[in-house]
Amino acid sequence: MQTPQFIESLLGSSWLWFIARLCLATLFLSSGAAKLIDFSGGMAEMRAAGLHPAWLFNSAVAVLMLAGAALILADRAMWLAAAALGLFLLLTIVIVHAFWQLPGTQGRLALFFALEHVAVIGGLLAAAVASHYRALLTSP
Repeated sequence: MQTPQFIESLLGSSWLWFIARLCLATLFLSSGAAKLIDFSGGMAEMRAAGLHPAWLFNSAVAVLMLAGAALILADRAMWLAAAALGLFLLLTIVIVHAFWQLPGTQGRLALFFALEHVAVIGGLLAAAVASHYRALLTSP
C-alpha cells in the first residue's frame, strides 16, 4: 500500500520530528527536574530503593535524565541518549520494579511499571534509528 503524499510530507517534516522528540524527552525532563526541585524527595526515593549515598544517586540520576533529554531535543548523539537512558530504565526495572520478587497486587503494579519502561526503551531505540536515517538523508 502506498503512503498518501500528505502523510509522506507530514512524516518527513522537521516540526513533527521535533514534537516526537519533545514527547519522548518530556518524561526525562520532568523527572530529572523534579529530582532537583524536590531534592529531599528524590533522596527519599533513592533510599527506598536501597541506594546510598542517596544524594549522589539522586544527583547522578537527575543529571543523566536532563542530559539525555537535552540530547534528544537537540537531535545530537541520539544513540548515546538512547543507550544511557535505556540502560538506566533497565536498571530501574531490576532495582526498583522487581515484580518477580513482590507479592500480589504490589508485584502486578511493579510489572506494569516495568512494561512501561520497556515501551519507553523501544521508543528511545526507534528515535535513535530515526535520527540516524534522517541524518543520512539530509547529509550532502
